[in-house]
Amino acid sequence: MSLLRSGATDATIRGLKPGGRAATRVMPDRITRVSRYEGPVNVIPRLKVENLTRCFAGRCVVDHVSLSVMPGEITCLLGPSGCGKSTTLRMIAGVETQDSGTIYSDGRLLCDTITRVPPEDRSIGLMFQDFALFPHLSVAANVAFGLKGDKAAKRARVVDLLERVALSGHIDAYPHELSGGEQQRVALARALAPRPRIMLMDEPFSGLDNRLRDGIRDDTLSILKEERTAVLLVTHEPEEAMRMADQIALMRDGRIVQQGAPYNIYNAPVDMAAASFFSDINVISGVVQGALTETAFGRFLAPGVADGTTVDIAIRPQHVRIDFDRAGRGPLPTPSDGTPARAVVKRARFIGKESLVEFQMDFDGSIITATVPSVFLPNAGTPLWLTIRRDRCFVFPRR
Repeated sequence: MSLLRSGATDATIRGLKPGGRAATRVMPDRITRVSRYEGPVNVIPRLKVENLTRCFAGRCVVDHVSLSVMPGEITCLLGPSGCGKSTTLRMIAGVETQDSGTIYSDGRLLCDTITRVPPEDRSIGLMFQDFALFPHLSVAANVAFGLKGDKAAKRARVVDLLERVALSGHIDAYPHELSGGEQQRVALARALAPRPRIMLMDEPFSGLDNRLRDGIRDDTLSILKEERTAVLLVTHEPEEAMRMADQIALMRDGRIVQQGAPYNIYNAPVDMAAASFFSDINVISGVVQGALTETAFGRFLAPGVADGTTVDIAIRPQHVRIDFDRAGRGPLPTPSDGTPARAVVKRARFIGKESLVEFQMDFDGSIITATVPSVFLPNAGTPLWLTIRRDRCFVFPRR
């Protein structure tokens, strides 16, 4: 895979120093990680999973999964439905037994094929989509359910948590008297009450409407970071993972295929499937000759790819540039944008924050989609010229 770059990158635009990416260096017992939110730390991972495997009827639904989560860090386990995300969470929680692999918390062995710490002794909190509140208990009783100690201490902890989730006025209410967002905050308070060192969250916000979800999600993660809780959150929505995570582990068919900071995974996908999982993409193809691929948009570098290999070149719609037709002529080629190619507008639609324009290429009749900020609605049949940013292209040998 080649990521072709020239000129200013998004790192420069966003105010990050070029090369200032999150990185992980694995050591025997410790991990040095540079997070996008925090400075370098050198501590034992709060959660460490090594080669976790679980098979059913000869099919491995979790296949040698390894990951680590630092204190106060949010890692999203991202992937399509059925890829093994929830099974991984259940094994970490202790409610599912792995076939092989080890799980550690702060360097302490929680589980392997011989040793097994019971779920209630792992200091792990759980949050699910359905909230799982006890309908016959008040808000206060729900939050206090897993607490130990004297009555006064438990009451003080309940009051403190309900104040932090802005529900102190509902302390004596029952779940059926609360909205969905309020029930979610009660579930969060209950999960935090025993002060778990690790929080496992299985798509807990998917049952909320979009506007409510954003506020609840941001408030929830703010509280978890304040508590220095290590969070492993499962989601199938790339936008949610990008918004929430310090680190993303992209999962497919039971395996983690790529791990890293959201910026790195989005801008340096490991393969075509990873690129297309995060957004719509345009794909153009070519055959490699002398480490170059000739296309309607000019040549693309394909270093290390054998001659005669067919490659697919991925470009996201927002990185397609549009220029006007000048009596059958387009703009001049540039090193950063390559050679312009002529196309005709097939359809244009306004979708809120941007316009989506579909083009049919003169070169081969293929369809290229571009997105343009604000309103841009050229008539069908209008000839325009397209260029592709070389620093935003991904070249993959076809599989």
